[in-house]
Amino acid sequence: MRTRAPGLAAFKSLIRAVLGLLVSLSMVLLLWVALLKLFNISPYVGKGPLDVFNYLFTAPASAGNRQAVLQNLGQTMIDAFFGFAAGMVGAVAVAGVFVLFRGVEQALMPVAMLLRSVPLVALAPIIILIFGRQEPAVAAIGGIVVLFPALVTIVFGLRSASPAMLEVIDVYGGSRWTALMKVALPASLPAFFTAVKVSVPGAVTGALLAEWLATGNGIGYAIISAVSRARNNEVWASVVVITLVSIILYSIVALLEDAMLRRSGQGAATAA
Repeated sequence: MRTRAPGLAAFKSLIRAVLGLLVSLSMVLLLWVALLKLFNISPYVGKGPLDVFNYLFTAPASAGNRQAVLQNLGQTMIDAFFGFAAGMVGAVAVAGVFVLFRGVEQALMPVAMLLRSVPLVALAPIIILIFGRQEPAVAAIGGIVVLFPALVTIVFGLRSASPAMLEVIDVYGGSRWTALMKVALPASLPAFFTAVKVSVPGAVTGALLAEWLATGNGIGYAIISAVSRARNNEVWASVVVITLVSIILYSIVALLEDAMLRRSGQGAATAA
C-alpha cells in the first residue's frame, strides 16, 4: 500500500466534483426538454433552455432581466443562509442532548416528528404572528425545513461511534461529555456532511417558502408574482437560476466533505 500525494488526491477530487456537476446539469437539461416535448406543453407556458437564455442574455431588456433575477437571488441566498444556520445549529445541539440523555430523546423525538408532519403552510401564520415578517421568521421557517432531517442523520452519526473507544473513555473515568466530544463527534463527521448535503437544498426550499409566505422578497415571491401576471419567461428564468445555484452548492459541499474526510483519515486516502 502506498499513500497518494495530497495534492494529487485533491486534484482528482476536484475533477470528480466538476464532472459530477456537469453530469447533473446535463441530466436536468435533458429532462427539462424531454418533459416539455412529452407533455406537449404550449410554448406560451413552457419555456425551453433557449427561451431562458434569450431572456437573460440576448433580449433587448436582458440586462434589466438579469439584474432583477440576480438581485432576487442574492436575497434568497441570504434567507437560505439564515434558515440553514438556524436549522443546523439546532440539529447539532439537540442531537448532542439526545445522545447524552436518552430519556430526553425518548420524550421529545416523537413530538418532533409529529411537528414535522404539520405542513408549513399551516404553521406559517403562527410563525409570522410570533416572529413578524423579517429575518427571524425566515430563520424559523427555513430552520424547520432543515432541522428534522439533519437531526435524525446527526443522531445516527453520533451513535455510530466505536463501542471500544467509548469503553476506553469510560475505563479512564471520562464523562459522557468527554465521550461525546472526543469520540462521538469525530465519528459522526460523515453523517454530519450527509446532513449538510441534505440541508443545503432544504435551506433553499425553506427560503423560497419564507419569501412566499412571509417576507414578500427574493425569488420565492418573484415567482409567485410573475405567475399571477403571466410573465412566464421570468418564472422559468428564476426557477432555472435557483436550481442551478442549488446544484452548485450541493457540489461544493460534496467537495468539502471529501477534503475534510480525507484530512481526518476517514476518506479514501490510500491506494493500492
